[in-house]
Amino acid sequence: MITSTGNDKIKNIIKCVKQSKERKKQGVFVVEGVRMFSEIPREFLSETFITEAFYEKYKKLFDDVTYEIVSDNVMEKITDTQTPQGVVSIVKRLEYSLDEVCMGINGDKDRVSAGGKMKSGTAGEEKSDENYPLVMALENIQDPGNLGTILRTAEGAGVSGVIMSSDTVDIYNPKVVRATMGSIFRVPFCYVDNLKEIVEELGSRGFTSYGGHLQGTCFYDFDYRESTIFCVGNEGNGLTDELSNVLDHKILIPMMGNVESLNVATASTVLMFEALRQRRNRF
Repeated sequence: MITSTGNDKIKNIIKCVKQSKERKKQGVFVVEGVRMFSEIPREFLSETFITEAFYEKYKKLFDDVTYEIVSDNVMEKITDTQTPQGVVSIVKRLEYSLDEVCMGINGDKDRVSAGGKMKSGTAGEEKSDENYPLVMALENIQDPGNLGTILRTAEGAGVSGVIMSSDTVDIYNPKVVRATMGSIFRVPFCYVDNLKEIVEELGSRGFTSYGGHLQGTCFYDFDYRESTIFCVGNEGNGLTDELSNVLDHKILIPMMGNVESLNVATASTVLMFEALRQRRNRF
């Protein structure tokens, strides 16, 4: 049992929890809690630390896992939560190309026509509307909870992937990871240096771009069944003018009462599930 925070492995995981630069340098991130631990693809699992009590309760989870047992005191030091569940892991980062993000990791990007449509296995045929890519593009999102919620919701709504501007909060921030509730392992994502250029590039490949904007048109008035990009912006400032000016459409979620707009994660949820509704033809 490791009982001292002076242990080299413990000092390292504390650095990874607290420092984004250290996580990036090592190519890892930190996962806490039993539910998240059970979601980790075993080939990405690097190191795992557990308390004795946790092991006694969840022995079956560790049949094929190498682990270190640590004291309760050490566990408190290496977690980012006030009430540790008793398990913390260092996990290798997931890496996706822009094409994988835009088509979905389970999609076949080699079978995409110039119009952004997925071709079926039979020549001359195309798959149904639900197979057109649906992408979320996030510009300068700063709240970890918002980013994690958007990723989790994206999985539930069948989104192909998530693209983020380079100034968006670190997706490997422990708070973001927890908020995804495991979706970080299943939804393709990537950061880009110039989101405007990527939106323009995808436009040339047949995607239609829509951005949340206070001067937009009611979002119910559009058809999202073909290749679609939803762009949402910073919690306080929204989308930049630079990105807004290259969008195909500016859209607005209608509000009742005195509410001007929704939280960015909530607004993203509304947009994604409207696209899902249309694609499934549910009214």
